[in-house]
Amino acid sequence: MDKTLKPASSRTSIKETSHRSRRNFDDRFKTMVVLEALREDKTMNELAAKYDVHPNQISLWKNEFVKNASSVFSAPRQLTREIEQLNAKIENLHRIIGEKDMDIDFLKKTAKKLGVL
Repeated sequence: MDKTLKPASSRTSIKETSHRSRRNFDDRFKTMVVLEALREDKTMNELAAKYDVHPNQISLWKNEFVKNASSVFSAPRQLTREIEQLNAKIENLHRIIGEKDMDIDFLKKTAKKLGVL
Protein backbone atom coordinates (compact mmCIF):
# COMPACT_ATOMS: atom_id res chain seq x y z
CA MET A 1 0.00 0.00 0.00
CA ASP A 2 1.27 3.45 -0.95
CA LYS A 3 1.71 5.60 2.19
CA THR A 4 1.63 8.87 0.25
CA LEU A 5 -2.09 8.50 -0.41
CA LYS A 6 -4.33 10.08 2.19
CA PRO A 7 -7.63 8.60 3.26
CA ALA A 8 -10.69 10.09 1.61
CA SER A 9 -12.02 11.37 4.91
CA SER A 10 -9.11 13.67 5.69
CA ARG A 11 -9.94 17.35 5.67
CA THR A 12 -7.23 18.30 3.24
CA SER A 13 -8.32 15.77 0.64
CA ILE A 14 -11.91 16.95 0.95
CA LYS A 15 -10.84 20.56 0.46
CA GLU A 16 -8.71 19.59 -2.52
CA THR A 17 -11.56 17.75 -4.21
CA SER A 18 -12.90 19.83 -7.02
CA HIS A 19 -16.63 20.35 -6.89
CA ARG A 20 -18.62 21.42 -9.87
CA SER A 21 -20.23 24.71 -8.99
CA ARG A 22 -23.89 25.30 -9.74
CA ARG A 23 -24.31 26.54 -13.28
CA ASN A 24 -26.91 29.08 -14.30
CA PHE A 25 -28.09 28.97 -17.87
CA ASP A 26 -29.56 32.01 -19.54
CA ASP A 27 -32.98 31.93 -21.18
CA ARG A 28 -31.56 32.08 -24.69
CA PHE A 29 -29.51 28.91 -24.12
CA LYS A 30 -32.47 27.07 -22.57
CA THR A 31 -34.71 28.05 -25.48
CA MET A 32 -32.14 26.86 -28.01
CA VAL A 33 -31.83 23.48 -26.27
CA VAL A 34 -35.61 23.07 -25.88
CA LEU A 35 -36.32 23.92 -29.51
CA GLU A 36 -33.75 21.39 -30.61
CA ALA A 37 -35.33 18.82 -28.27
CA LEU A 38 -38.77 19.56 -29.73
CA ARG A 39 -37.46 18.88 -33.24
CA GLU A 40 -36.68 15.35 -32.07
CA ASP A 41 -33.76 14.99 -34.50
CA LYS A 42 -31.55 13.76 -31.67
CA THR A 43 -32.17 11.78 -28.52
CA MET A 44 -32.11 13.42 -25.10
CA ASN A 45 -28.79 11.73 -24.38
CA GLU A 46 -27.25 13.13 -27.57
CA LEU A 47 -28.49 16.62 -26.71
CA ALA A 48 -27.24 16.24 -23.16
CA ALA A 49 -23.79 15.31 -24.41
CA LYS A 50 -23.78 18.10 -26.98
CA TYR A 51 -24.74 20.84 -24.50
CA ASP A 52 -23.19 19.29 -21.37
CA VAL A 53 -26.53 19.26 -19.55
CA HIS A 54 -28.23 16.35 -17.81
CA PRO A 55 -31.07 14.77 -19.88
CA ASN A 56 -33.48 15.24 -16.96
CA GLN A 57 -32.76 18.97 -16.99
CA ILE A 58 -33.58 19.16 -20.69
CA SER A 59 -36.85 17.31 -20.04
CA LEU A 60 -37.75 19.75 -17.25
CA TRP A 61 -37.04 22.74 -19.50
CA LYS A 62 -39.05 21.17 -22.30
CA ASN A 63 -42.07 20.50 -20.06
CA GLU A 64 -41.94 24.03 -18.64
CA PHE A 65 -41.68 25.49 -22.14
CA VAL A 66 -44.67 23.54 -23.43
CA LYS A 67 -46.72 24.33 -20.31
CA ASN A 68 -46.10 28.08 -20.59
CA ALA A 69 -46.21 28.40 -24.38
CA SER A 70 -49.65 30.04 -24.37
CA SER A 71 -48.30 32.98 -22.34
CA VAL A 72 -46.32 34.09 -25.38
CA PHE A 73 -49.54 35.06 -27.14
CA SER A 74 -51.50 36.33 -24.14
CA ALA A 75 -48.73 38.45 -22.61
CA PRO A 76 -49.17 41.57 -24.80
CA ARG A 77 -52.92 41.77 -24.11
CA GLN A 78 -52.45 41.19 -20.42
CA LEU A 79 -49.74 43.84 -20.20
CA THR A 80 -51.93 46.32 -22.07
CA ARG A 81 -54.77 45.68 -19.63
CA GLU A 82 -52.46 46.17 -16.64
CA ILE A 83 -51.11 49.43 -18.09
CA GLU A 84 -54.64 50.73 -18.62
CA GLN A 85 -55.57 49.85 -15.03
CA LEU A 86 -52.47 51.58 -13.68
CA ASN A 87 -53.15 54.69 -15.77
CA ALA A 88 -56.71 54.83 -14.45
CA LYS A 89 -55.41 54.50 -10.90
CA ILE A 90 -52.89 57.31 -11.50
CA GLU A 91 -55.60 59.60 -12.88
CA ASN A 92 -57.78 58.88 -9.85
CA LEU A 93 -54.91 59.66 -7.48
CA HIS A 94 -54.18 62.92 -9.33
CA ARG A 95 -57.86 63.87 -8.98
CA ILE A 96 -57.79 63.14 -5.23
CA ILE A 97 -54.59 65.18 -4.80
CA GLY A 98 -56.21 68.09 -6.67
CA GLU A 99 -59.25 67.93 -4.38
CA LYS A 100 -57.02 67.88 -1.29
CA ASP A 101 -55.07 70.91 -2.58
CA MET A 102 -58.34 72.80 -3.08
CA ASP A 103 -59.49 71.84 0.44
CA ILE A 104 -56.19 73.03 1.93
CA ASP A 105 -56.39 76.37 0.07
CA PHE A 106 -59.99 76.85 1.22
CA LEU A 107 -59.09 76.10 4.85
CA LYS A 108 -56.10 78.48 4.74
CA LYS A 109 -58.27 81.33 3.38
CA THR A 110 -60.99 80.65 5.94
CA ALA A 111 -58.46 80.50 8.78
CA LYS A 112 -56.98 83.87 7.70
CA LYS A 113 -60.45 85.46 7.61
CA LEU A 114 -61.17 84.15 11.08
CA GLY A 115 -57.79 85.32 12.33
CA VAL A 116 -56.60 81.88 13.35
CA LEU A 117 -53.41 82.13 11.27
